[in-house]
Amino acid sequence: MYSLLFRAVLSRMDPESAHHAAMAVIRVLGASLIAWAPRALTAPAPSLRTTALGLVFESPFGVAAGFDKDVRGARGLWALGFGHVEVGTITAIPQDGNPRPRLFRLIPDRAVVNRMGFNNGGAEAAASRLEKLRQRRRRPIVGVNIGKSRVVDVEHATDDYVRSTTLLAPLADYLVVNVSSPNTPGLRGLQAVETLRPLLDAVREAAGRTPLLVKIAPDLPDDEIEAIARLAVEAGLAGIIATNTTISREGLVTDHTVVEAAGAGGLSGAPLKPRALEVLRRVRAVVPEDFCVVSVGGVDTADDVRERLDAGATLVQGYTAFLYRGPLWARQINRGLLTRASGRA
Repeated sequence: MYSLLFRAVLSRMDPESAHHAAMAVIRVLGASLIAWAPRALTAPAPSLRTTALGLVFESPFGVAAGFDKDVRGARGLWALGFGHVEVGTITAIPQDGNPRPRLFRLIPDRAVVNRMGFNNGGAEAAASRLEKLRQRRRRPIVGVNIGKSRVVDVEHATDDYVRSTTLLAPLADYLVVNVSSPNTPGLRGLQAVETLRPLLDAVREAAGRTPLLVKIAPDLPDDEIEAIARLAVEAGLAGIIATNTTISREGLVTDHTVVEAAGAGGLSGAPLKPRALEVLRRVRAVVPEDFCVVSVGGVDTADDVRERLDAGATLVQGYTAFLYRGPLWARQINRGLLTRASGRA
């Protein structure tokens, strides 16, 4: 049913407009008087519960940052069966992001190119919504992904991240330092170990007891990925998220004129799967067994999630396939994981 709707209607809409329409529905699904209905259909089985970061996740599968940028749809996403919701990326200073159009579908590749540019209402507005969300008796585990404000020079990035951390860490179940988006000038340069170490030290101190993770890019050389993973452990972080979107366009089957028209930005979706899996394995090989590794990139099916878990992921996140699979995607993943677990027994 959803595939027909996507082909006939949604694929013809501007991608960002379609996203806003979907978010409006998701917000309704999260309303107190309605959320019980979708939850009756989508709630993960108790056997899928996963312990990580000192928390109990209803399922190892959650929705990645970027979908709910402003903490507006977290309860609705929980009602659809996701085991956790990572909101953001949130910046200390509100910003509009890059000019539209800035979101493009590559349908033959089941992929998306985005150059959104951290469009969000800022940390203070997000903190207000998080505070209200935490007052709910039933709510998802919510991670908060923070990034550098565009108007802040790279030299002052640490103070900017600390400002967001001070506002958001007390209200987050876990906090993520995003230094890997390709859509904020100079941001990825913060991944250099000599630059990243003082940034993580400052944010970790400001975060207090809130578990802190760092999100890395798939385009880094393997030795740098391993160096960052070791640094995350040395710096006392709780985990690492691998990976963000890629600037690579290798191996795409979408017509090259369509790819060129989309232009610059981060590519997500199915083409990222091989590299995301490789980065996961490299990170897991150099961090302790109890160190949380969240795998993201190219996740589509329950088999994909199981493959990441078998490769050492603690948790798995998805986003792009949600656009292609529709509202029952998390339910399909969770049921598939349950079936495969039963088959192994």
